[in-house]
Amino acid sequence: MKLATVVIEGKEKAGVIEGELFYPLESVREQMEGIPTDLNTLIEHSSEWLSDLAKLDLTGMEGLAVESLQYTSPIKPNKNIFCIGKNYAAHAREFDGTPPENMIVFTKAPTTIIGHGQPIPLHEGVTNELDYEGELAVVIGKKGKAISRDEAEDYIFGYTILNDITARDLQARHQQFFLGKSLDGTCPIGPWIVTKDEAGDARDLEIETKVNGEVRQHARTSLFLFPIDEIIATLSKGMTLEPGDIIATGTPAGVGKGFKPPRYLKDGDVIEICVESIGTLVNKVQS
Repeated sequence: MKLATVVIEGKEKAGVIEGELFYPLESVREQMEGIPTDLNTLIEHSSEWLSDLAKLDLTGMEGLAVESLQYTSPIKPNKNIFCIGKNYAAHAREFDGTPPENMIVFTKAPTTIIGHGQPIPLHEGVTNELDYEGELAVVIGKKGKAISRDEAEDYIFGYTILNDITARDLQARHQQFFLGKSLDGTCPIGPWIVTKDEAGDARDLEIETKVNGEVRQHARTSLFLFPIDEIIATLSKGMTLEPGDIIATGTPAGVGKGFKPPRYLKDGDVIEICVESIGTLVNKVQS
């Protein structure tokens, strides 16, 4: 099942995408009394609603054409977005040649979040080295702490796509990740969330990033240094994960900084990130 949040007449509306049509949860509620109408709440109470929602016959309902939609981020996380650094050996090598022995974890601020199709600010005067990072993102479905690797799958609601836009000069200057990763509008997410049953085996999905139609990144999630179950187990050792938490799993080799000379983003660049069985996230850089 695909779940998205879009803007209709100036208001954010969550809903289900089936085929080429979007069905607002407000309309679905006429057939499923009491179902939450925002995705954060739906995810929190997914054990009560998800199974019945998946079985619901939407053919008699009025839907909106997918291509006409104005997307925003599917959900707004309760905390900063969790991100895993250098989770592909080839990406680690294009920076300093050393894959990490231990998991690198950092966060992006909630104010970074934008949706599919929304412009990425160039942030002229703040950075000269804006870069792209295409990633598979995990959406947590239920609250948990000290989650074992064997249990991790039970805590996943679904998956989406995330572009971890990074100001490389800020990242280097301040010797930590947060400022370089947290400029406003530098975390496109979407276009939708795909529930884990429909996404298939996330341990081996193809991921590809294009800039202006040119393939820059291409890999499979089977190349993760730290697989998703280990990521969830590590994050939850001393910290509670909550429904709606988003975990970006790391980016493959081929980022702009990895080229010689570097190929940073510029005004008008279009970034497309495609993840097998999930979809394609598209955003344009705008000064």
